[in-house]
Amino acid sequence: MAENSLSSRLQMAMRRLTGKGFLTENDIDEMMREVRLSLLEADVNFKVVKTFIANIKEQAVGEKILKGLNPGQQVVKIVHDELKRVMGEDSEGIRYNLNGITTIMTIGLQGSGKTTAIGKLGVYIRKNENKKVLFIAADVYRPAAIEQLQIIGKQIGIEVFDKGLIDARTIVKDGLAYAKLNGFEVVIIDTAGRLHIDEKMMQELVDVKEIARPNEILLTVDAMTGQDAANICKSFHEQLNATGAILTKLDGDTRGGAALSIKEVSGIPIKFASSGEKMDTFEVFHPERMASRILGMGDVLTLIEKATESIDEDEAMGMMEKLMSDTFNYNDLLKQFKMIKKMGSVSKILGFMPGMGQLRNAASQVDDKQFEQMGVLIHSMTEAERKDPKLIDMSSRRRERVAKGSGMKVADLNRLRQALEAQKKMMKKMMSMDEKEIEGLSKNPSKMIQPAKQKKGKGKGKGQFRFR
Repeated sequence: MAENSLSSRLQMAMRRLTGKGFLTENDIDEMMREVRLSLLEADVNFKVVKTFIANIKEQAVGEKILKGLNPGQQVVKIVHDELKRVMGEDSEGIRYNLNGITTIMTIGLQGSGKTTAIGKLGVYIRKNENKKVLFIAADVYRPAAIEQLQIIGKQIGIEVFDKGLIDARTIVKDGLAYAKLNGFEVVIIDTAGRLHIDEKMMQELVDVKEIARPNEILLTVDAMTGQDAANICKSFHEQLNATGAILTKLDGDTRGGAALSIKEVSGIPIKFASSGEKMDTFEVFHPERMASRILGMGDVLTLIEKATESIDEDEAMGMMEKLMSDTFNYNDLLKQFKMIKKMGSVSKILGFMPGMGQLRNAASQVDDKQFEQMGVLIHSMTEAERKDPKLIDMSSRRRERVAKGSGMKVADLNRLRQALEAQKKMMKKMMSMDEKEIEGLSKNPSKMIQPAKQKKGKGKGKGQFRFR
């Protein structure tokens, strides 16, 4: 599936309606054809698409919508609510045992990212619930699975219980006894993963379930498998009554097929979404927020949560004061780069912001290593130069020395200088805005990032000004 095709096509279909003062049934039919094609191309289950389209059309062609104020926006809300309904209405977390150990059994096919998801789940529980976690390595059909879990456990500081390639039922029984004896609060069991579902595999999982009596049975599903993910979920659910799914390899909203099919086809709610290799790229799956992201409405709540986790409030306030007083320097810019790095890539951050869809596509072309290169340039400056940017601005010799010391060109340093100035100008612009302008900005944040007007030069090298 093409990058972001579901999101971009749905947004295009919505934009055709929102620009109109009134709508006809033909307008709705045209939009529904586009939505239907978008969903099918994103590999959403056909029955889900059929129900989805029927539900939207039934609500959208009503007299209240067609003749009401802002009919296009009302239709967008109907589409948003239906996306949310299909994905499960509300988010669902882990059901912890109030007394004793909470046991979580993980299941899934080989290649679904199960072992990595276990590591991320362990980090999430320890960070958010402050509980003592133990992993039990019971995937005995793939020797590398035990080793992989041990490596992950060592990396994140979570103990792994294993007894080698013996019977999985014995491992689970002994592992639970060990957990009870050593005061663990949460046990996560890694079970057999196969290339396909077979009777022997299912019987073993049923037996492990009987022994462990888990509070949660979480099925890991590769988001890239599209609607096949829903059929896999259904097969597992019929045998084991899974309590939730972890959707792995979910790159933003690019894989809509699995997310939009799983709950409707299998009845299993998606509880968590995982993307990327880092252990902190794991979050609760919020159907409403995902629906907003798909329709380009952004996801401000998730952005705020990520910012709260990554940014020190006092440090952020100090930066804000410096920007307002025009004393923002290269040390502050370096801190800002580190904050952005903690929150993820630039394109991911822009994806959470309303109205930033097009900018996000452009930002996906930005190599995040550029932040590291700018950091190298800053570290090549003296302490005095970092504190007082004017020293660099006023001296060509200093610019040449800094560029040479970082192994880069003066042009790279000039881009860094422009980034510092852009930050100051943006803050000044915000500070001079009245309430009406701020309200307009909240509806269209891209107004804040307007390309600078090119100054016109004369003679040779017209339009280009040298810094030295």
